Amino acid sequence: MLAAKNIHKKYDHLEILKGISLEVTDSEIVSIVGSSGAGKTTLLQILGTLDKPDQGILEINGINPFQLSSKKIAAFRNQHIGFIFQFHQLLPEFTALENVCIPAMMNGKSMVDAKKLATPLLDRLGLSHRGEHKPNELSGGEQQRVAVARALVNKPSIIFADEPSGNLDTENSTMLHNLFFELREEFKQTFVIVTHNEDLAKMADRMITMKDGLVIG
Repeated sequence: MLAAKNIHKKYDHLEILKGISLEVTDSEIVSIVGSSGAGKTTLLQILGTLDKPDQGILEINGINPFQLSSKKIAAFRNQHIGFIFQFHQLLPEFTALENVCIPAMMNGKSMVDAKKLATPLLDRLGLSHRGEHKPNELSGGEQQRVAVARALVNKPSIIFADEPSGNLDTENSTMLHNLFFELREEFKQTFVIVTHNEDLAKMADRMITMKDGLVIG
């Protein structure tokens, strides 16, 4: 599914990643933990093709996305990868349903066809009654579930989540954590999750610990 080998990344003269190698298998849920500054988010951005390594190889489904043109990388990301961020990053001027539709429309679907994909996802996540509401009319937990639906709409192979429950209360965090495992069983997606939440980290199939730009366990 995903293989990264000897990933290095430096910003100016500061070396953030110092040779990271890891593999993630189909339908696996992996958590990445470590103190602030360990390089977790930088690694996630590279694994998700949002940033390029200075050195090293990344393959997702047997393809090295960094060998593609910028346009083809964007298309590859849209088709194969989903993202869930701590602060949702929903577009405030659009409804929940429209926010979920956007990746599908970027993938060439019409609005009608995008809604056919998005509506069942909102239903599955308990948001069928909130589809026409804008983000500022939703609770934090509802916004994050909309973000999950948006990440799933193109049926990606792998979903990257960066502190997905970091902005949620305990009840909504627990609900979100359980949701990841339910979705894995239902849709067979792979999840790579950067988190400081010990409960979520321990629930994962495997926990990767980082320190000072290296994997230490």
